[in-house]
Amino acid sequence: MTAILIQGGRVLDVEALSVLNCDVLIEQGKITQTGLNLKTPADVQIIDATGLTVMPGMIDCHTHIVASQVNLGLNANLPNALATLRAVPILSGILMRGFTTVRDAGGANWSLAEATRTDIIDGPRLFTSGRALSQTGGHGDMRPRSDIMEPCACSQRIGNIARVVDGVDNIRLAVREEIQMGATQIKIMASGGVASPNDPIHFLGYSENEILAAVEEAGNAGTYVMAHAYTPQAISRAIKFGVRTIEHGNLVDADTATLMHEHNAFMVPTLVTYEALANEGASLGFPAESVAKIEAVRGDGKKSLEILAKAGVRMGLGSDLLGALHRHQSNELKLRADILGNGMTLQQATLVGAEILGMTNQLGVIKPGAIADLLLVDGNPLTDITCLLGQGEHIRVIIKDGKTYKQ
Repeated sequence: MTAILIQGGRVLDVEALSVLNCDVLIEQGKITQTGLNLKTPADVQIIDATGLTVMPGMIDCHTHIVASQVNLGLNANLPNALATLRAVPILSGILMRGFTTVRDAGGANWSLAEATRTDIIDGPRLFTSGRALSQTGGHGDMRPRSDIMEPCACSQRIGNIARVVDGVDNIRLAVREEIQMGATQIKIMASGGVASPNDPIHFLGYSENEILAAVEEAGNAGTYVMAHAYTPQAISRAIKFGVRTIEHGNLVDADTATLMHEHNAFMVPTLVTYEALANEGASLGFPAESVAKIEAVRGDGKKSLEILAKAGVRMGLGSDLLGALHRHQSNELKLRADILGNGMTLQQATLVGAEILGMTNQLGVIKPGAIADLLLVDGNPLTDITCLLGQGEHIRVIIKDGKTYKQ
């Protein structure tokens, strides 16, 4: 692998929230030196970053790579080959928007992660959850109401982001199976949701013993549980039972946010998906019963950021987009920056994301020893977050694992 010297740019220090003139040397996929007048190999490739901001690749902690349709029930019935092939342009688009790492929150598996790792297809580094776990009738059970409960054979298809699992012993087995198949963390549905047909937002997912079983089995494998949850009750019980990250959390209140802080738990809000679904969901085939649920959580999403920030809860960046709406991914940055400021938003998309993934000092930073995931941006996102919006038009160079994917 050829060494790369990024020369003449302004390096964004996301920890100090400052920009300094600095060169960056990349060797064997890692950042080995930063500073000026660096000692470099004779055959180094030089990238001129004059006038550009050099920043860490961004991290999206809540994606659904295999969700190529907004109607998840229909998506679950896609043939496996078609569901996989439809994920390819989604992965490429994510990388071109500057997200060099994502945590998939249900659907993507080890095979897709390995395909991007080995450059069979272009895409971000993937931390996959396999199929999320849902109780019968929970957020993940896409079966319509019927006189007879049909078996959920669709859970075996790649296009289904979840599997229906009930009971402590079955939960234990399901967690072990997902980890055996390559999941790097476990996702459970701990409350009702928007995209599923028969579970109002206030529904609670799983009993105490079922959640405890999932947490224990994940912990036995050296990993953790992330939980879909909206309401204070759903969030607080998940946190008390050992869940490490809460997904969405739109209806969180001050007391629950304090509890999260006390338990050192993370929140991954996903504001952009509700905006996109409200504006375009119905026209793209989002089911009517799901469209009706959007406003129940959309309005409180922005308020939740203020509540969480005041309580000191660390937040990762998430998007949770489906189908054609994936193109709105970068708008999550703008929605947050309008409330929390550019600096905190950039930290959530880099430092906090890395911490959630257990990759502190390896991802989300530009320092010797870190993995070489870098963006060269036309503009300074500290002062103008819009240079990171759209489809990556202002991102001139994208480097992942020391390899250049856009130049």
